[in-house]
Amino acid sequence: MSKHHHKNKNGNKKKETFLFKAPAAESVQLVGSFSQWQERPIPMEKDVDGLWRATIEMEPGEYPYRYLVDGQWQDDAECPVHLPNPYGTRDAVRQVS
Repeated sequence: MSKHHHKNKNGNKKKETFLFKAPAAESVQLVGSFSQWQERPIPMEKDVDGLWRATIEMEPGEYPYRYLVDGQWQDDAECPVHLPNPYGTRDAVRQVS
């Protein structure tokens, strides 16, 4: 009997935390290739400092993403990697290794 059945199905996923500072915002959502963009936006939670955070499990790869802040697209200014998107703006890119 082989012992390595389903153990590695999620074995390479990493927890990645996204942070966005927006003290005045009412709602912030994380959207990206990993959430089918607006199809399954990931709600972020605000802490007392006005910092919004979301932690998700991601497999290794590169993931373009942006934030929806009160329904408006916002960039992640803290992200070191950005790529132009088809809409004339730029997406931040999260690299998961």
